[in-house]
Parts: sequence; structure tokens; C-alpha cells
Amino acid sequence: MGGIDLYQLFEPKSSTYTYILVDPSAREGVIIDSVVDTVERDLQLIKELGVKISHALETHVHADHITGAGIVRDQLGAKYGVSKHSGVSCADLLVEDGQDLVFGNYKIKVMETPGHTDACTSFLCDGKVFTGDTLLIRGCGRTDFQQGSPHKLFNSVRNKLFNLPDDTHVYPAHDYKGHTRSTIGLEKAFNPRLNLEISEEKFTEIMNNLNLPHPKQIDQAVPGNMACGMKQPV
Repeated sequence: MGGIDLYQLFEPKSSTYTYILVDPSAREGVIIDSVVDTVERDLQLIKELGVKISHALETHVHADHITGAGIVRDQLGAKYGVSKHSGVSCADLLVEDGQDLVFGNYKIKVMETPGHTDACTSFLCDGKVFTGDTLLIRGCGRTDFQQGSPHKLFNSVRNKLFNLPDDTHVYPAHDYKGHTRSTIGLEKAFNPRLNLEISEEKFTEIMNNLNLPHPKQIDQAVPGNMACGMKQPV
């Protein structure tokens, strides 16, 4: 096998990355973290690629946008997958740590990586890890709402993600500075919050003093995502 084909797509309002992973030999794929505002773009690309989408996966219950995964499921027959800790009753798959999801000739390894939220999940496939908001490029997700916990996030990164090979490519759910990918080795060395020189106490201090504004779309996004993106709040 020559590896998966990876398509990285961007939604500018929430600075969200959507990923489409394709096994080119089997013509099967998955979509990770679709956004309702750009789901028609994604569906068009999938049509052009001529692939069957087996899974529409979410790295967590997002607070800054409404998912497009419910629409992908309805239009393409994909299985909607999200963490078993999410409380999303309309999902087809409630994924858990260590589980394998199969598309074509490839497996996606499910890694529970809580801390930004309890439902945060990373997906490992073909030397690439899709980290959601747990590990960003030179950063990480905030921990001040939605079951956020500096302790859990620190341990998810240090004891799970940083145990992956250094050359594992890191693809986050967001980027706000124009980066598209990193590696585990680069984040271990240069992430200003989580590099190997930072103690958990220092990390907790950093996270507890970010003083970030409340997410603008949280009151619409969270209820919408608990409904698989299909019930748009008025």
C-alpha cells in the first residue's frame, strides 16, 4: 500500500480543519470534523473523488461550530462516530479507547485524549494523528469550560500522544496562525505549553490564567452538536 490520500479543508469562521482520509485502492474513506457551513463543499469533493465514506467522525462535541456529520450521514450513509463520553444519543458509533475503525485496507486507532472536554478523541491512522483540540500546533485547547481539566489534558498529551513516534504527523482540529501540520517530535520540543521542559504545575498555571473570551457560538453549537447537527437552534 502506498498510504492514504489526505485532504485537509478549512472553515474560516471557526478556523476549523476538516479531514477526508481515502484508501485510493479501495475507494473508501472517512471524514473527520466536518462543519455545517462547508459541508456542501466536502460533499462535492467526495463526489468528485468517487469514494464511499464509511464514517463521519468527531474529535469532540465542538463549542465553536455545528457539525456537518449528520448531513454526511444522511446523504452518504456514513456511520456517525463520537466518543462514548459525549452523551450524543443520536450517534451510530460511540467510540472508545483502543477501538479500531476500518475503512478500505486501513484501520483508525481510537485514542481517548480528554482535557479540553471529556469526549475529546484523537484518531491515529497511517502515521498521522488527528488530535482535535487536545494538541494544537504549538498550543492546545482551552480547559475552562465543557468539563475542561488541565490535569487531564496534560496527561493525555504527555502519556498518550507524546508516546507516539516522533515522526508521527500531527493534524489538529484548528489553527489560528496558518500552520497546517506538525509532528510529535516538534511539539515535544517546541510547544510552549506542553514541551518536555514544562511541568504539570506550570501547565496548570498557564491554562488557569489564559482569560479567554467565551466562545461566540457555544450556545448554538453545543446543543446543535448534541443533536448530530441536524436540529438547528433558532
